[in-house]
Amino acid sequence: MTEKQFETKVKQFLKSHNIWFTKIWGGGFQKAGIPDILACVNGHFVAIELKGSNGKPTELQKYNIRRINECNGVGIILYPKDFERFKKLILDLLRR
Repeated sequence: MTEKQFETKVKQFLKSHNIWFTKIWGGGFQKAGIPDILACVNGHFVAIELKGSNGKPTELQKYNIRRINECNGVGIILYPKDFERFKKLILDLLRR
């Protein structure tokens, strides 16, 4: 599965649960290393760095995810193989 196909699947899941999110588009006017999707799930800040099946996060992406978690947000690097676990995490946050 490509990263773009996976992104579509993740966004459809978030939409289906009425979760606010925004897709971050990288580029010359955007700070580097910001996770691909930022969401608010029942008051919890969630940052998702999407990777295709063979994707590898950069050191800056790993750093930003680590910092988000250190600040009590939920930061994850998400691969297609982990989608079911991701859905469980989101559903758990919705119940809090």
